[in-house]
Amino acid sequence: MSSKFIYSFIVLITALVATWMLLDSDDDNEEFSEVVKISLRDAGNQLLLSNNDTTSLILPVVALKKSKYKLSFQNSLTFEPNTLVSVIKSSFHKLELPKYYRVAVIQCADQEVAYSYEIKNETENDIIPCAGRFLPERCYTIEVRFTNNTFSFLNKKIVLYLLIILAFLAFQLVSYKRKPRLKAEGINGTNTTIGSFQFYPEQSKLVKASTEINLSKKECELLAIFAANPNQIIKRVELTKKVWEDNGVFVGRSLDTYISKLRKKLKADDTIKLTNVHGIGYKLEVN
Repeated sequence: MSSKFIYSFIVLITALVATWMLLDSDDDNEEFSEVVKISLRDAGNQLLLSNNDTTSLILPVVALKKSKYKLSFQNSLTFEPNTLVSVIKSSFHKLELPKYYRVAVIQCADQEVAYSYEIKNETENDIIPCAGRFLPERCYTIEVRFTNNTFSFLNKKIVLYLLIILAFLAFQLVSYKRKPRLKAEGINGTNTTIGSFQFYPEQSKLVKASTEINLSKKECELLAIFAANPNQIIKRVELTKKVWEDNGVFVGRSLDTYISKLRKKLKADDTIKLTNVHGIGYKLEVN
């Protein structure tokens, strides 16, 4: 699987998750809020019935903030804590609400907490104090805060951030791997493959991976002859005639000097050898 494909896949998934968050998060929160309000009204009704109250009103359930809601009553009431725990748990269970939440009973007069408890979905870890002790008959509001919404908006944001980071890393990987190819494509003119090198005679360059190697005019002319005749012996006289004839003074060791320079520039590829055929000439051996 190519890195380009992986990058495209991650970008696509990131875009889909972002769209999902934008389109669904508000709908999910609204749906959750409506279900909570129904459950709390049901719990409030059961509390009033435990007080033999069948006529007073349950005031509108208010969403105080994300995952926190307030239940209010028209009249004063009293209840035993176990009753409160039982009716809320029963109401939440009916509509499959999260099983992690904290409940606080607030006195209307001074906004002090008259009673509170926490449910962690594990009996041994639930915190339910003061069982069996009735609260005095007063005006109370009941606040419920869900402490572990399975896949909240925060969770969605974390997933999105992780995908964005992955997309960025994939982009960096693709860019890094593409640099050598793009660099070679940026050189104008035709090229010839010599082992792992790309030879650009018009630009007097050799390119291997991300490395460009400049060639002198004579090196370029010699290499062009060898590249056109790989694995063939080129006679010394032919090389000197084509490269030096009418191009300046030829000194006896000039050919050997330039051949030595070419060898050094080609040594990065072990599959290429510029060999001396004693008394005849040279041969570019390419496996």
